Amino acid sequence: MNLFSKYLAYLFLSLSFYSTNLFALNNDQLMNSFMSVVMIRGYNESGGLAFGSGIVVGNNEVVTNCHVLRRTKQPWVSQGEDTYSVISVKADRWHDLCLVTTFGMLYKPVMIGKSLKLKKGQEVIAIGHSNGVPVPLTSAGNVKSTYDLDQGKVIMSSAQFRMGASGSGLFDIEGRLVGINTFKTSGRNSFYYALPVEWLNTLKNKPEETNFPITGTALWEEEEDKKPLFLQVAIPTLKEDWNRLLTVAKAWTKKENNNAEAWFELGFANENLNHLNDAEKAYRQSVKFDNQNTDALFRLGFIAKSKGDKKETKTIQDQISEVNPDLVKGYKKLIGCSDQCE
Repeated sequence: MNLFSKYLAYLFLSLSFYSTNLFALNNDQLMNSFMSVVMIRGYNESGGLAFGSGIVVGNNEVVTNCHVLRRTKQPWVSQGEDTYSVISVKADRWHDLCLVTTFGMLYKPVMIGKSLKLKKGQEVIAIGHSNGVPVPLTSAGNVKSTYDLDQGKVIMSSAQFRMGASGSGLFDIEGRLVGINTFKTSGRNSFYYALPVEWLNTLKNKPEETNFPITGTALWEEEEDKKPLFLQVAIPTLKEDWNRLLTVAKAWTKKENNNAEAWFELGFANENLNHLNDAEKAYRQSVKFDNQNTDALFRLGFIAKSKGDKKETKTIQDQISEVNPDLVKGYKKLIGCSDQCE
């Protein structure tokens, strides 16, 4: 084990000791996940150093975001003191995924998981080079929502990452790669998005390219009305523009009538506009299409409490308990009920 690997192991043990969120993780697999995360570097036209993150997914193959490769003509892969020139790239620009090929790299590929199997509230961990630090940093969090797109699920989580971690990995508690951390919304309460690992399947079939930098617009960079609808709800939510959110959510439920997240957003917009009957109907539709959507159940319980419907608040509490008993305490707090109340 080289000096970098020893330091990485020490850092991992320190994080495991201090973060209760990491106790559920498979320690051996997490260590392998650490070792699969690399830096993508290159000098830009002004002589400055451009950097991002990547994950080893095959023999001499590293996946990263295409936008990481926009500012350099000669990118390379590094881990600690080891560096490897990038020979070629396969690019899926709109999906913002690039698969770079190196030579002589001995790092073990990461275990691949599935975004399609993720559930709301599930524990995940982001591992990447936030702020360009030489040793990857970790951030534990939970899946907030997942959105179907092109045979995968775009993941919104609370696992934070910063500039320099674009192209890094989002892992499940077994250390399997489920997503590639890509972008976040601005503001105090940011949303963190990872692209589905399933998109690697089509990425590998793209033609090889050797010219850098990589250009092209990604799905999250489109004009607002050209973005996928699940992204169009982010800005009005952050700005508390409930009328705009209502418009987008209506369009979303019309286009994807059985989408639980779309109905939740419609309910959330109506609730904030004080259209409580419409909000309740939308939330119930959300639960109809996903009976484990605890976000919608929480809001239904809050509305029931505002109506003084004790029977309904208890029914919803039982539903939440069936999905995840650990959430009941938070539900009771939301509706202003002590731990002993029924």
